[in-house]
Amino acid sequence: MPGCNKMYFLLFFLIHLSLEGKSQHTALYPPGIEHVIVVGVDAMSPDGIRTAQTPVMHEMIKTGAVKWNVRTILPSSSSPNWASMIMGAGTEAHGILDNDWGRQDYTLPPLVSDEEDIFPTIFGWIHRNRPHAEIGAVYQWEGFGRLFEKSAVSYDRNRPDELSATIDFDDYIKSKKPLFAFLHLDHVDEVGHNDGHGTPEYYRAVSRADSLIGLVRKSIKEAGMEGNTLLIVTADHGGTGYGHGGATIEEAEIAMILSGRGIKKGYQIQQQVYTYDLAATIAFALHIVPPYVWTGRPIKPAFIGWGEPENLYMGKSLIPSPKVYPWKYLYKKAGGLYVNQPALVTMETVAPKAVTRYTTDGSIPTSSSSLYEKPFTLDSTTVVTAMSFDISGNASQPVAAYFRIVATNQGHGVHAHFYPGAGWNHLPVFSDVKSTREWDSYEIGLDREQIMPLLGKDSSTFGVTFGGYLQIDQGGKYSFYTQSDDGSKLYIDGQEVVNNDGDHGVIERKGDIELSGGRHRIRVEYYNGGGGFWLDAMYKGPGVPKQLIPASKLFLREN
Repeated sequence: MPGCNKMYFLLFFLIHLSLEGKSQHTALYPPGIEHVIVVGVDAMSPDGIRTAQTPVMHEMIKTGAVKWNVRTILPSSSSPNWASMIMGAGTEAHGILDNDWGRQDYTLPPLVSDEEDIFPTIFGWIHRNRPHAEIGAVYQWEGFGRLFEKSAVSYDRNRPDELSATIDFDDYIKSKKPLFAFLHLDHVDEVGHNDGHGTPEYYRAVSRADSLIGLVRKSIKEAGMEGNTLLIVTADHGGTGYGHGGATIEEAEIAMILSGRGIKKGYQIQQQVYTYDLAATIAFALHIVPPYVWTGRPIKPAFIGWGEPENLYMGKSLIPSPKVYPWKYLYKKAGGLYVNQPALVTMETVAPKAVTRYTTDGSIPTSSSSLYEKPFTLDSTTVVTAMSFDISGNASQPVAAYFRIVATNQGHGVHAHFYPGAGWNHLPVFSDVKSTREWDSYEIGLDREQIMPLLGKDSSTFGVTFGGYLQIDQGGKYSFYTQSDDGSKLYIDGQEVVNNDGDHGVIERKGDIELSGGRHRIRVEYYNGGGGFWLDAMYKGPGVPKQLIPASKLFLREN
């Protein structure tokens, strides 16, 4: 009998261990998370976090998990992405295609509608599953308030600025200790539109957001919630120049930071993440099964006890691109114009454990291209293209920098005319408009400091024309491009080659033409209907990689 008792005890112990191990292995949700707080900063890019003074977010990254390249849905604008983030699906499901969307004003109805006739959000879904839970939202941008179910929230406030919104939100956290709360800050986006993304003003706005996130963390601590709260910091889109909405890395990638209860420390998430994964992640943290109509997936690898997906396919991961100095600024390309002097080229490798390689003939670098080790000089117009490669064989996108070198007293340049305008929504007939200023320029483009004093007090509508001669060294088929905000056209020998007319942000249009060797008359017409403005003219052809039309090939006279 004593031997049987020992046998029964041993069998019971082994079964208990087996069941315990099985329970731990098959846990459905992370334990101990009783509150989820989200701070969403409109237009805060990964570059903004990396470049600005952001000690709070960097501390969260050090003690939490981060995904640096979360992909937005398209278009990379506010309403579609904030909606996708809280609705757990993309535009094809919720139907919010642009910032003009309204609850009774849309073209694509939601695939599924809830009681308020909108696609189900994380706000409404938490309320459905926890009907007595405290749920709140404070937002600086009024438009955010139309995206969630009003009946689902206990606290709903729209505040006029980032500070009052944060103070209101902090008071709410400390007084109500919500299960779920969302703070939306809009000031970074405002600065991006007014002063430009990547400007000192932009980085100061990101630093401001960082300090406000610090206040939220302090409020969580003062509320006694620090040990059981998941805090998520995210954004809806990035930006380039004075805007966003396009399909570029700068516009369509954001960072997402998770910290607090249940989150790994110092972890970089490998799983591919989209903005619409936010809602599923919140539901996962709160032990709530998401609705089937959501397509987002929880970011499980950020949580202690969960690894990356077994079927995760990384392929060739895109690492951060290097910087080639002078670095691009707003819409201005990397590189620069150098008059009677050589150009100094300096590069910075941004990706960790990576090297940068480059070419000087316009070709895409490979792993065997020239290795950047120290700054070097250029004596003639050159397109420098750089890429970074890490130790795992991953590569960045190529970065092109355009170094234009020109000498004075050789007749280089184009002649420009400035025309004040009013009410234009397309290029005017410039022969019918009076020019009020003219000048010679080495290149085809707009100098903001030169243009701003020429504008009327109450109008930013104007036009500029550029005329001169383009030297073609080798005959053949040439492609020309204009990148403009708003409209532009490019003519060669009086023939329209590029039509980029109309009101729009910075977009590129292309046209082709056969040219013989020698000088050809070139004319570019441009207008700005209002707001920000930009113009670039580019070309490529036999032996000529795509580049800004260089000053060394532009002449004021035919001979």
